[in-house]
Amino acid sequence: MSSAPVSAHARRWWTLAVLSIASLMLALDATVINIALPRAQVDLGFSAGNRQWLITAYALAFGSLLLLGGRLSDLWGRRISLYVGLSGFAVASAAGGIAKSFTVLVSARAVQGVFGALLAPAALATLTTTFEGPRERARAFSFYGAVTGSGAAIGLLLGGALTQWASWRWCLFINVVFAAMALVGVALFVHEGRSEHHTHLDVLGTVLGSAGLFFVVFGLSHAVTASWTDIFTWGSLVVGGGLLLAFTRWQQQSSHPLLPLRLLLDRTRGGSLAALLITNLGLFGISLLLVFYMQDSLGYSPLRTGVDFSPMVIALAFSAFIASARLLARVGPRPLIPTGMLLSMMGVILFTRLNPAANYFDSVLPGLVLTGLGLGLIVAPAVASATAGVRASDAGAASALVNTTSQIGGSIGAALLNTIAVSATARFVISLPPPVTTRQVTLGVLHGYSVAFWWAAGLFGLGAVLSFGLLESGVPDLDADQVLII
Repeated sequence: MSSAPVSAHARRWWTLAVLSIASLMLALDATVINIALPRAQVDLGFSAGNRQWLITAYALAFGSLLLLGGRLSDLWGRRISLYVGLSGFAVASAAGGIAKSFTVLVSARAVQGVFGALLAPAALATLTTTFEGPRERARAFSFYGAVTGSGAAIGLLLGGALTQWASWRWCLFINVVFAAMALVGVALFVHEGRSEHHTHLDVLGTVLGSAGLFFVVFGLSHAVTASWTDIFTWGSLVVGGGLLLAFTRWQQQSSHPLLPLRLLLDRTRGGSLAALLITNLGLFGISLLLVFYMQDSLGYSPLRTGVDFSPMVIALAFSAFIASARLLARVGPRPLIPTGMLLSMMGVILFTRLNPAANYFDSVLPGLVLTGLGLGLIVAPAVASATAGVRASDAGAASALVNTTSQIGGSIGAALLNTIAVSATARFVISLPPPVTTRQVTLGVLHGYSVAFWWAAGLFGLGAVLSFGLLESGVPDLDADQVLII
């Protein structure tokens, strides 16, 4: 019996590899479907107006159920949650891959989101409770953070290759391959982990929190296809905000809270969560705009577009390794995260120079590299610091908080920057005297991109100020089973 913990400890790096596969599957799934959308639309015959539901269905289920998924991983145990999450995600992906109708495909995407909401916090909670000691945890989080942070860009590359060389359906089938690999790894290397302090589920908190997040994510997603002034947009946001306020009040008095509010009382954790929120605000928006620019303005194929994002992936992985494996345990997150924000801001500012005569190497590549370097300095240290000093019994809830913050940030970023770009383009074109030429419309589109990129740069600048002000100096206690309260 006593050999089990030793064996699990000795195999902890294999556990990291397994968790990274699961995390990569979830991260790339957020963008791999984007490349497949045009081919899927032709094959299944759905309208352009309905395309966004393939994104929204996943985001609604995933974002609204993350807190529940995190607490279930504390109650059921990490291993069981990983089994259920991976198996369900694989089945949903296979169903989407063989879908013969738009309704089935959207339903499959929603089910993916349900099981993803269980899988994501379980994977991060397992990582949090597997590694001990500042240096070892920093090394583990550097690798995990690099994989997670680069997953969106890898999804563009993989989606382009699969769509161009095989079929758009393989953008879903590929998840079955990843899930099968991860399931074998869980069986071999992941030991059980369960909260011994929480035996009940906060039902009212679950309803309030999940419903609140649902309406918030729905409102943000609806803004992309409608407007920020549409009654369903602001109505959903108001209802969601009210439910989340009621959720917060209830958590203060619940004996078995879904989200222990003590997790939010540490300045470094709060600063790290704010950094992740702002980073995803900028990242998802600029990625969406750059995909449009490369394919529509530069005329690149889906595969070429994915390949051209690879320098950002490489830069992100490099800086994430240096930051977490070499620097985080020495200087803490306060010098790293604001520096990453400033680098990302400078990278995004370079994108504001895009014009019809621009080329990839002069106008896109430098910004991708700088942005990637900055993101690596942000993501891995922020995830490590956001889960530092958390009790094992709260690891699932803390991990769900990290994932929820990132998901909400991504939803807001895509909606916000896309709306800004479209509005700026419309104002530019309307201001021109008729007749408006095709070239002028193209210039208007690029003007819209430029305005949105300036907003994204401003977000990263704000992130630098907030993270520097909120994060505490020094190295945080990266060991679990304790909580730092201010």
